[in-house]
Amino acid sequence: MDGAVTTGLAERLRERFGERARFGEPLSRHTSFRIGGPADVWVEVTQAEEIVTLYELATAAAVPTLVFGSGTNVLVSDRGIRGIVIKLGRAFAALEWKANGRGTHVRAGAAAPFKRLVTEAAQRGLGGLEFAEGIPGSIGGGLLMNAGAFGGEIATVVDGVAGVQAGKGTHYLPRAELRFSYRFFELPAGFVVTHVDFLLHPGDPEAIRATMADAKRRREGRQPLGWPNAGSIFKNPPGHFAGKLIETVGLKGRRVGDAMISDQHANFIVNVGQAMAQDVKRLMDEIQLTVEQHHGVRLVPEVKLLGDWEAA
Repeated sequence: MDGAVTTGLAERLRERFGERARFGEPLSRHTSFRIGGPADVWVEVTQAEEIVTLYELATAAAVPTLVFGSGTNVLVSDRGIRGIVIKLGRAFAALEWKANGRGTHVRAGAAAPFKRLVTEAAQRGLGGLEFAEGIPGSIGGGLLMNAGAFGGEIATVVDGVAGVQAGKGTHYLPRAELRFSYRFFELPAGFVVTHVDFLLHPGDPEAIRATMADAKRRREGRQPLGWPNAGSIFKNPPGHFAGKLIETVGLKGRRVGDAMISDQHANFIVNVGQAMAQDVKRLMDEIQLTVEQHHGVRLVPEVKLLGDWEAA
């Protein structure tokens, strides 16, 4: 499979999706890094049935598909992404609140900003998401990386996941079938998350606000918020903090092109101008090699590398 989009497939996509199907879309427009080459095809979907249609068209044409979130935890190759990139539209950004016997249930669209869910939960006096104050990105992205901070993680409050699975149509995964680990959620092959169900519980509104204010203060005090970045580059290895390991080997401020290891927090790489994906990847490789040589610890990327890297 070479991922090539044929003229026939392009015509079918235009017929079905009109202007929502864009060709050669620069992904630098859609990532928090402001980095990334073009997508062969970028399609914004408005309903689950359209995802099914895209899977069918892609399968028939032997073209790969990839679901793209808010672009906050990814590094897209300078060569871009082959095949069809699926973007969930605004129809997948709603929050629906409903009280039940176990607490308050909220169905959140996968495209909804994580920050909006956290803010509205606090406004309703519901606890469980205080740790997520300031975490960027979408609900779907937060789920897939089991987003967490300051001792909390999304896994503790997820009650179920709805979506579309290739060859099966719409599908629901209840809590008992979900598998989480540190910064990871095991998603079935070909499954596109469209909604996430959360179960929250009433808390002391003042305590919730205080916890969130503390998380915001701690985040703003140590993270490089002034430059485009993709969040933490590496996962914290057991018993260590990735940023501390990188700092102790003297790599703070190290620069390749316009990509630089932050001098504020060494587990962040920032784009200080017109950085290329390959610049960031070279820094990541250097970090891994240097930390392993000095500490015997192999750092594992938290940021996801997307696209055509073999020929980059």
